[in-house]
Amino acid sequence: MGNFSWAEMLVIGIVALIIVGPKDLPVLFRNVGRFVGKARGMAREFSSAMNQAADDAGVKDIQSTLKAATDPLGSAMDGVKDATKDLTNLNLDDDTGTETAKLRAEREESVKKIQAQAARNTAERKQRELDEALQEAAALEAEVAPTTKDG
Repeated sequence: MGNFSWAEMLVIGIVALIIVGPKDLPVLFRNVGRFVGKARGMAREFSSAMNQAADDAGVKDIQSTLKAATDPLGSAMDGVKDATKDLTNLNLDDDTGTETAKLRAEREESVKKIQAQAARNTAERKQRELDEALQEAAALEAEVAPTTKDG
């Protein structure tokens, strides 16, 4: 509570008890509590009004632009997080529209084509590496073979 320690609050309570008296002390504390509540409410209202004014003035847009300029990687990651959040909010299991079903089928077909092409490329690369290794082995055997016949 503010900058008051327990000892200071105890001294204030004892002084209030002496000055106000034990009968009126609960009424005083109730009134002080109302006043503090009203003050907090006014501070909260003022803060929200200032935030609303800042939003209306476009301060958040400027703030996000400055943040993006000073931390491009962080702002890019925020964009990715927002995009994934939007994607997770989509209900992809709902085939209420035929267009959604068509798009899903096209997407699945595209994924299969990409996976097949990637597997084909991998197999071709491995075959090239195997052919190169066999040629290198044959060349090494050819170099070694004449020297063993001479010896």
